[in-house]
Amino acid sequence: MVPQSPSSWIRLLLLLLFSVVFLHAADISCKNEAGEPVDWFVLYKLPKYKMNKRAGTGLNYMYLDSQSLEWQMSNLLINMTHSALGVTLEQLYQTYSKQENSTAYVLYNDASPNSRNYSTKPGHTKGCLLFDKSKGFWLIHSIPGFPPFPENGYSYPSSGKQNGQTVICVTYKFEQYSLIARQLLLYNPNVYNCSIPRIFHQELSHLQKICLGSYQPWIPRKSIEKLQSAQGELFVNFAKSHFYTDDIYVAWMAQLLETHLLVESWQHGKKELPSNCSLQYHVYNIKRIKLPDWSFFFSLYDHSKWCVSLGSEDQWTCLGDLNRDEKQIWRSGGFTCTRNQHIYKAFRNLVGYYQTCQDTNKLSNK
Repeated sequence: MVPQSPSSWIRLLLLLLFSVVFLHAADISCKNEAGEPVDWFVLYKLPKYKMNKRAGTGLNYMYLDSQSLEWQMSNLLINMTHSALGVTLEQLYQTYSKQENSTAYVLYNDASPNSRNYSTKPGHTKGCLLFDKSKGFWLIHSIPGFPPFPENGYSYPSSGKQNGQTVICVTYKFEQYSLIARQLLLYNPNVYNCSIPRIFHQELSHLQKICLGSYQPWIPRKSIEKLQSAQGELFVNFAKSHFYTDDIYVAWMAQLLETHLLVESWQHGKKELPSNCSLQYHVYNIKRIKLPDWSFFFSLYDHSKWCVSLGSEDQWTCLGDLNRDEKQIWRSGGFTCTRNQHIYKAFRNLVGYYQTCQDTNKLSNK
């Protein structure tokens, strides 16, 4: 029966309005500190020790998203549930507690929480997927032992305090997850917790195999895929398997993107790869990071993995998994890249000093 009175129409309209608001609020996405959905965000957790500053907590972070457009020093700490990372991952923990069969998630980390047995066989890669049939997010990070198992709720590990860490979160519509799943096959992630309900099995068979830890007899050496965020931002994903045994920065990313790259990665051993000018597009190791407050820290205390174009005309920024280390040539993993000018400017301005090939030659001749 169709309502006839004005009051009946008003009640019906209010009901429809509240339904739309509820559905919008329930959408899975990256979120800012206010709990509002954002298309993407980037977070830089600062190391505990910085030059020109007293020792910090190891929990402070800078934040940048699709709305703020420049680095903001957060007043929150990364271990707080209402930090951007905590609010975003709370959606995972709520999904687990409700035992929903309409939402899928995958948690992977080469150094999984509470694990004492580290293996170099899986990819050197860390991240989290959470999505339903509408959309969700892919969160890529550099933090060992993170995030916690769903039954334990949100917390931040002590293993992630000492050094710098990076996080990138991108919101994707459901249609993008079949592409992401194909890329993750090459990543060969160490999945320590996952749930792929039956309604996803037909469209995301690759992800189901990854979740089950099924052996993949043959996968490509490398793969590149263009991904589109929920609001239309273009991201380019590089994925390399363990069959691709070369420096991903020098041999592939710099040459395909046609740009000289400045690379920040954790180089702390005798097997670190030097700056390389052997091909058309060069790769230089960043050695010092400068912050907006004029303090700085050395790459030795930074566990993040990212790179930016040397020249502002190219404006590429990539965040991902692999260090410029001889041993990691043999590991699988990947990078997500963007030409977003705000992300590029934020990271390019962090470069305090990088090592040229001439510097590398001088050191090798000593």
